[in-house]
Amino acid sequence: MLSITPIYAALLAILYVVLSFRVIGQRRSDKISYGDGGSPDMLKAIRTHSNFVEYTPFALLLIVMAELQGAGGLLLNLLGLSLLAGRVLHAYGFGRSPQIVILRQIGMLLTFAAILIAALANLFMAT
Repeated sequence: MLSITPIYAALLAILYVVLSFRVIGQRRSDKISYGDGGSPDMLKAIRTHSNFVEYTPFALLLIVMAELQGAGGLLLNLLGLSLLAGRVLHAYGFGRSPQIVILRQIGMLLTFAAILIAALANLFMAT
């Protein structure tokens, strides 16, 4: 039974909705129905949202597989916290004008760490 990963999945889903509303708000503000309309602010909102979508599901899949294989709570929480913090920091750093590059970089580092460690944990537990 899953008890840890659903907490991080839920928190990340809330962040996904926040980022989605930021795209919608920017569309309304710039009066753009699709695409970026050549607006740098619209492009930034779209890419912040898209980056989240590109990394988060895969990372969560690895974490849930680790939990299903019996990974310990400490590892699962470290993976979940790393992913959550990474996604929050990246979205905040990337979404600001001007960007806060260090937050963006730390966010990606935490995200990649969660993915890599979860992948290695799954390989180790599967063998």
